[in-house]
Amino acid sequence: MFASRRLPSRSACLFAAALLCGSAATWAGPSLDRIKLTGKIVIAHRESSVPFSYVLPDKQPVGYALDLCSRLSEVIRKRLGLAKLQTEYLLVTPATRVAAITDGKADMECGGTTNNAERRQKVAFTVPHYITGTRYMVLANSKIDDLNNFGSRKLVSTVGTTALKSITQNNNERLLGIQILEAPDHAKAVQMVESGEADGFAMDDVLLFGLKASRPEPDKLKVVGKFLTIEPLAIMLPKNDPELKAIVDEEMKRLITSHEADTIYAKWFLQPIPPKQVALNLPMNYLLKDFWKYPTDWVPF
Repeated sequence: MFASRRLPSRSACLFAAALLCGSAATWAGPSLDRIKLTGKIVIAHRESSVPFSYVLPDKQPVGYALDLCSRLSEVIRKRLGLAKLQTEYLLVTPATRVAAITDGKADMECGGTTNNAERRQKVAFTVPHYITGTRYMVLANSKIDDLNNFGSRKLVSTVGTTALKSITQNNNERLLGIQILEAPDHAKAVQMVESGEADGFAMDDVLLFGLKASRPEPDKLKVVGKFLTIEPLAIMLPKNDPELKAIVDEEMKRLITSHEADTIYAKWFLQPIPPKQVALNLPMNYLLKDFWKYPTDWVPF
């Protein structure tokens, strides 16, 4: 005799079919699925990437990139038809930020991450929100004014950054004899310069200006040197979710062409920013102005 097998009821089958059909019709992709089901979006942020993404003394994440991500989150909420969308923040470092996206721990990384070919193998990027390049922070009384002057001296950069990769490559190829040090985060790297543990800190110049402004005695530091690299900074997204990327790209382009992004830029680069209410006084550079004339997620690096 064959064992009897209980079949699912007709109503159960119809319910399951409705879920599948309804889901496919309105939203798709792993990140959007998770956001819809949980009613929350996870934003990866940085601790000391002033003014892009940093933490105030009360542990509240703020910054230029986070303001942009807030606008993007609101558009995602509307597209998914949610009455509200909770934002959950995840603190990441240069060494952990890519994994936070690839492992599905965060839906967007909102900081000062460079969009380059190596990272695009693992993640996706939207339209750049800043274009910068590697320069050097040194003590105000230092005679160092470019990479060549660091020969036989100590130059620090942050783990997992394109700046660290660039100075290491140039040091090796040009036989400069620089002793390259690695710091776990930007704040530590600045402290190493202030204490004399390092003669300079190589990083995107905009981050250096932001870090300088946030120090107790900013006049003791200065930023020097020509651009060693050109870095298009952009919000990082999962590579396997084109639906999410399409929504984000469309809104980023709208913010730029409507000049709403200019207002957000002015808030963080031209006006006093927390916690010290000191202005960076960094007008938009020609590289970003030109790029925003025809905003795109494509970069030639």
